[in-house]
Amino acid sequence: MELDEAPIVPRAPAPRRILYVDHTAALSGGEIALLNLIRHLDRAKFTPVVVLFSSGPLVEKLRDSGIETHVLALAASVNNTRKDSLHLSTLLRVKDIVRTAWFMVKLAWLTRALNIDIIHANSLKADVIGGVAGRLAGVKIIWHIRDRIAQDYLPAPVARLFRRLCKVVPHFVVANSFATLSALGGINPGRSAVVNSGSTVSTRLRRYQVIHDDMNSDDGPPVSALPARGELQATIGLVGRISPWKGQHIFLRAAVLVRERYPRARFQIVGAALFSEHDFEREIHALADSLGVADAVEFTGFREDVGDLIAAMDVLVHASTIGEPFGQVVIEGMAAGKPIVATNGGGIPEIVQDGVTGLLVPMGDAAQMADAVCQLLADPVKSQEMGQLGRRRVMKYFTIQQTAARVERIYDRVLPRALRF
Repeated sequence: MELDEAPIVPRAPAPRRILYVDHTAALSGGEIALLNLIRHLDRAKFTPVVVLFSSGPLVEKLRDSGIETHVLALAASVNNTRKDSLHLSTLLRVKDIVRTAWFMVKLAWLTRALNIDIIHANSLKADVIGGVAGRLAGVKIIWHIRDRIAQDYLPAPVARLFRRLCKVVPHFVVANSFATLSALGGINPGRSAVVNSGSTVSTRLRRYQVIHDDMNSDDGPPVSALPARGELQATIGLVGRISPWKGQHIFLRAAVLVRERYPRARFQIVGAALFSEHDFEREIHALADSLGVADAVEFTGFREDVGDLIAAMDVLVHASTIGEPFGQVVIEGMAAGKPIVATNGGGIPEIVQDGVTGLLVPMGDAAQMADAVCQLLADPVKSQEMGQLGRRRVMKYFTIQQTAARVERIYDRVLPRALRF
């Protein structure tokens, strides 16, 4: 008599462990993008673990999301060095070299102890430090480049050095835009890809399912038309970290010109200074006073409810004075159905279709910025149409689900075949 045997069901492979490393726990653009990515990762295939080189609000947000998070403190003299102040001499300070080397060894030990398959580095400092640690630990390395490695963004010698390292340290390079990737100077297409940072606002818009071709359809998401000129009390907003290259000073000068035509217009500057840029923040407040627009400008400081603030704006302005690597705030504004005025550089033209989803203006030109804002205020029907077309573009190309899926496919490419899901 033969005994019945239970069928053998193959066990699914264990999720691969991805170690995300970042030098800061501040809630800057790259760190918010990282948080959004990790939250939307397929946990059946990949288990995220995070190591941050300092404490800060990102630690709590990650842990509140159920993500294993470690803080491995890097010496402040290394971690607090701003990228725009880097020079070869700062890279050769003996004490900092010793501290950084020891930190790399500790990170390599932690990588082995955590049984990591891939190190995914999310900032320039984390790229270099995590890259060396990954090589010591014998794991695959991905560099996620969210900065344009160009001479208007980094000191020239540092930019050249980083481009060389890109070709030898990581196994794969992810760039947040084609502008960012092209600035790296000829990375092999077989080991590089562009993955835009996706919008989380768009996930809430999926309840609408279809944005109708009829822009005035009652079935579509509500978008309030701008008021007529005679009663205009529109709000024009700028969102982002307060920093010289983010262009708050240009925005304020444009505000003066807009108020000449629309005296009741209001302006918001949303964000705060990070990374030792508080002197510039004080200068911006003083500039608003000296220009005579302080009564019309609200400085909100850092806000958790940025999405709600954008939803209440009539026009969203992007004012960076050098090429933006990508433009996450622009994506969020378009997802919220807002017409955009943005400076024409870096990755912004990959997002905003000039004359279709917004208006592009030269960098550093307050007069043309003001003219573009006034064009939108003067034509509320066109502005509303631009906002709806922008939202449609985000839903088609720039959702966080698309971002996560593309990154997961890169993990599958980078992992040895035997380790793939």
